[in-house]
Parts: sequence; structure tokens; C-alpha cells
Amino acid sequence: MTHKTYSIFGAGAAGLYTAWRLLSGTSHSKVAEGRALTAGDVLELYDWGQYDFNAENRGTREPGARIATWFYDDNKDNSYLELGGMRYSHWDQKPSKAFPHPNGGEAPGHRLVTKTIQELGLDPVSIPFNVTDNQLLYLRGRNMYLNDIKSGNPAPYFIKGDGADQGPDTGFDTVEALAFPTEEQAPKTRKDWASFYNTGTITVETSPNSVFQKGDLLKNIGYWNLLVDQLGQEGYEYAADGNGYSSNVINTSSSVSFNINDEFAPGTQYRTLSIGYSGMFNALFDTVQALAKQKGIVFHYVPNTRLHSIVWKHHKAVFTVASRATPTIAERSGEADAAWLAIPPAAVDLVAQATRFHKPVDDAIDVLNHEKVSLYLEAAILQPSYKIGMFFDTPWWAPDAENPPVYPPQITGFVVTKDVIATLKQQGFSQELLAPLVPLIYTPFSSLEALLKAAYSQPPVVLNTVEIAQLAAAARRDTIGPSATDSPVRMVVYFGNNARKQGDKPVYGILASYDDEANTAFWRQLELGPKGTKHRATSLDVQPLEGPRKAPGVMVKMLRKMLAEMHYGPGASYDKVPEPLETKYMDWSLPPFNAGYHEWAPHYDIGDVMRKIRKPSQLVEGADADIFIVGEAFSLDQAWVEGAYCTAESVLNDFFGIEPLIDNKEYPFISPPQ
Repeated sequence: MTHKTYSIFGAGAAGLYTAWRLLSGTSHSKVAEGRALTAGDVLELYDWGQYDFNAENRGTREPGARIATWFYDDNKDNSYLELGGMRYSHWDQKPSKAFPHPNGGEAPGHRLVTKTIQELGLDPVSIPFNVTDNQLLYLRGRNMYLNDIKSGNPAPYFIKGDGADQGPDTGFDTVEALAFPTEEQAPKTRKDWASFYNTGTITVETSPNSVFQKGDLLKNIGYWNLLVDQLGQEGYEYAADGNGYSSNVINTSSSVSFNINDEFAPGTQYRTLSIGYSGMFNALFDTVQALAKQKGIVFHYVPNTRLHSIVWKHHKAVFTVASRATPTIAERSGEADAAWLAIPPAAVDLVAQATRFHKPVDDAIDVLNHEKVSLYLEAAILQPSYKIGMFFDTPWWAPDAENPPVYPPQITGFVVTKDVIATLKQQGFSQELLAPLVPLIYTPFSSLEALLKAAYSQPPVVLNTVEIAQLAAAARRDTIGPSATDSPVRMVVYFGNNARKQGDKPVYGILASYDDEANTAFWRQLELGPKGTKHRATSLDVQPLEGPRKAPGVMVKMLRKMLAEMHYGPGASYDKVPEPLETKYMDWSLPPFNAGYHEWAPHYDIGDVMRKIRKPSQLVEGADADIFIVGEAFSLDQAWVEGAYCTAESVLNDFFGIEPLIDNKEYPFISPPQ
């Protein structure tokens, strides 16, 4: 009997998910069963880096590719920060008044991530990760709060009409009204949006002075172009500065951008894991190991090894790999019955370069260098990102700190969870007092008064002073912010003291700079300091694989200076912000990712790209190669773990006959054919 070999290149979200589902999935036909892994088959997982998966597989950083949890003093019992992806949108699988059909098209949430967390037994560590409804903004030298912006206190921008009298996200609403003037006309479901990405047009008459007119296809209009055309340069800058994300206001496909600029809008609800978001990937790896052993499948984890080249020859994926020490030189070759490139577009291009200038020999099919494959690979715009985290021995930014700043972020929040209910029960709350709280589980409140009003507005259930204090202490869960500025800091996210084991000396963390697109070079030039000399080519600096890197003093001082102005006012001295205990950064613009996230470029049939690039031989006439590309870059959920899981799931469903993990009738994993 001939045994199969399946090779996965990339041990991040898409790679681990693929390995897990290959081992745990159920085939829906006899033909599909022939593709399933069985006893004696080999499953290989190659990893350019070396993630710290478990005690037997130690590494240089927490797992998850562009998810990168960083614990203070590298101790998992301590407070942590996320220097990569931070959260997911929870999918409530129970019917509710708002969404009576959880599997229906309108129910919100990242369904595969939520289901995966459930399957891995991580539900108990899934916690709220909510945003403030009154952002602190520091724009053009002025400190302000979102809710204070009005006609008598406009934002410092010279915008036509009353644009400066409203929040920065109003500009996005103005542009979206070009396609759907009323909320009822906007797409409601995932299917609706997938269709809109390719067919959405400007549906209203625009002014004669507008460059873009009624009937224009939005997928063929750059979002930056459209924003400037409709809002003017000042309106564009206000939306860009106040939004916090430079990457969301560049020339991406307008039809897609309409759907993504409410990410940090007030009222948006998210969750994360109290063990750190990277914890999901520790659990996935452990599960893959256990399943392989249980099923008699040979599992090889191969760290510090980079895919160097790959072609399809004689019904096999024929590849070469290089070591992490010499990543440009092929060291050995291998074959697989199917291969997954669970790596980002920049890394895919590196692989393609190895054979780009060689004529294929011996009937080999060089799939990655086919003209149309190259075209489709360029449909994802690479968006650089730079994140810097700081730990302190005091929450100096907090409104209730011992010496609070002049402009503290409005992050105080209250959320009832199952743990809160359990705590209150232990403290003597009766069932009568607990019952009104149960329907409010995971609903965020910006004040204790709002929570009390929602739960206990109707007598005879009334809390006394002691019970109110107990509820306040148990349900207090500050939001993450974020605060936004037009300085290179761009956004600040407040993690606080989130240690699993609370000690005598609490440590408080903030993501001191969440920067993308525009300012990554600003921070990179501070990495070596004024006395440093460059000794490594940027193209060979794989810092994202190594893990968070210690920030030099000059970078720390620059951060303290900018954070001081943001929280204390223009010209505030840097020493208003105390010396941090520890400061580290992740530069996601470096190899092998070369981007923190991706967005769709204009002038593409996004649905066609999504369906075909996952098996690129579909674009090569007469070819049928089991070489697959999976990850968030070519998905309906770019920049999210959900996108990585969905593309991986779609490949296994459509090409390997594995039953979908969830009901996907109203939740297509990728854009369905129109």
C-alpha cells in the first residue's frame, strides 16, 4: 500500500488549521475518503521560524504568525500585550431576540474562529475585549474626546459644511451613502457583501464637480480617490487621522472598504483569550499532535525551514527547502501528494522567484509563475504595520490613577460574565438578584449606572449600597480604548493588568503605538539609535519570526514624549510618562510577512480571485496541480484569523471532500459564484 504525504508550509493560523482539519474532518464520499489521511500517511508542517508551541517544541516567540502575544518578562503568568492580531468577533450560537436564527445570514460574528475555540475547549478563557464609546483624540495639537465634538467645539479641520462638527467616522458614512443612501439599502448578510464587492455602484447623482458619477463600479475606484473626491482634502485628512488606521484610507477597492471602516466604531463587540490570543495556536498544535498519534499518522514538525521553490511534476508537488540560517540557498528537495502554501503573498513571491527565470523541465508545471497567477497574486495590497508595547508598574493613563493625566482615556467599562455571576453568588447574591444579570452577559456598559439601569430598573429587585459596590468590583472590565492621534503613535490600546496570577506588584501594559502604512519607517529609524550602524540587510531581517525585540532608549523616549502630549496636552514633558519596565516592538513590514495585513486592490473581480488563487492551477490551461494557497490575504475577512480559517476550510471542503465544520449555507467561507 502506498502512503500519502501532505506538506504544509507555514505554521501560522492557516497552516495549523489545515493540519487540524485534515486530521479531524469527516469525508462526505468514497472518493473523498481516498484523499483523507489514514494510518501510515505522513503530514508535514514546515515552519520558517520556530514557535514556542509546548514543552517539547520550544521556540523564540509565541505562536500564531501575525498573532504575537508578549508576556511581561516572558512569563505566561504575567500581564501580556498583543503585538499582532488581538481579537475576534464572537458568534453567539444561541437564538436571541435580535438574531433568532444564529445560522442565518444576518447573525454577526467570526463563526470558524468561535467554533474552533469551542472545539479546543477554550470557551472558559474567552473574555470581552470591548472598545470605548468616547475615544480620546489628539489631532493637530488638540486634545479632545469624541463625544465633545460639536458645532461649538469643532475638530481642527477646515471642512466644507458641518463636517468638523461631527466625529471623524462621519466622512465614511458620507461616502457609503453614495451606494446606499439609507441603512435599509445596505448589504445585510455575508452573501450580500460578497456580491456587492463585485457589483456595487454609485447609486445616487453626484455633483457635476465630482470625478465619480452615478453608475460607476466601486470595485474599480480607489478608496483614497473616492474619499478625496467627496470629502475634499481636509475631510479626507480628518477621517484618516481620527480613524487611526492609515491602511484603511489608501487606494484599496472602495466596494470592500465600505465594509471595514466600522472596526472600532462605538458599540462593536469583540472577545479575546485571557491566556493571550496566541494560546489558540498552542492548543491547535497540541491537538494536531494528539490526533496524529491517535490515528497512526506520521506527523513531522520541521522548524527553521523555509520553502525555497515548488513545481508540479508527475502528479506530485516537487519542492526544495532552505534552512533559516541560509534562506536563499536550497539545501534539499522533497515531494508531496498535496502541498499547502499557508504563507502570505510576500513569502509566496519569494518562493516563485526561485524558478521565475528558469524554463520548466521534464514536464514540470511552474504554477506560481504563470502570468495570470502573478496577476491574481497582486490583487492583495501589502500593508505594513509596526507595534510597540510597554509595561509599567502603574496605570498612569487611567482616569482613577493616583495622579491621573489631564486627558485620561475614557476606558472605564462594566461587563457581566459567567465568572462575575459566580463571584457574586459566592458573595451572597440571591437568585432573585442574579436573575436580572443573566440576560446581560457579555453586554458592555460604559458606566455602572447604565448597568444598574438595565438590570434593576424595575422594582421590587433593588440593590443596597454594599451590593452595588460588589457588583461594581466584580463587573469592572475596562475597555481597550483605543485612543487615536495623527502623530506616528497613531493608536494606543490599553491592556492594563491582565495577569493570570495576580501578585503583590501588579504590572500594567499598553500597546503604546499601533501604527500602520504611513509611519513604520519613522519607528524603524529609531531601532539602532543615533550611534548605531546597520549591519544586516532589511531584506534578511526576519525579526517577526524571532519575536518582540527590545526597544532602544531613543525609541522609548520618543514614545514617552508623544504619549505625554496625547494625555497631558501639547508641549508636555516626556517625563510625565514614567519610565517603562519593559518596551518591545514588532515590525510587521519585515520578511517573511512584509505586511501586517492585506486589503483588496481595485480593478479585480474579487470573487474570481478568491476562488481560483487558492488552487492556482485553475488559472493555468490544462493544469491540475494540488498546490494550494491559504491565508487571510485572499479572503472575505482580510486582516482577521477568520479569513485564514475560511480559506483553509474552503480548500478542504471543495478539493478534499471534507464536511464543513459549521453550517455554511448562509455563511460562505469565500465569495460564492454569482
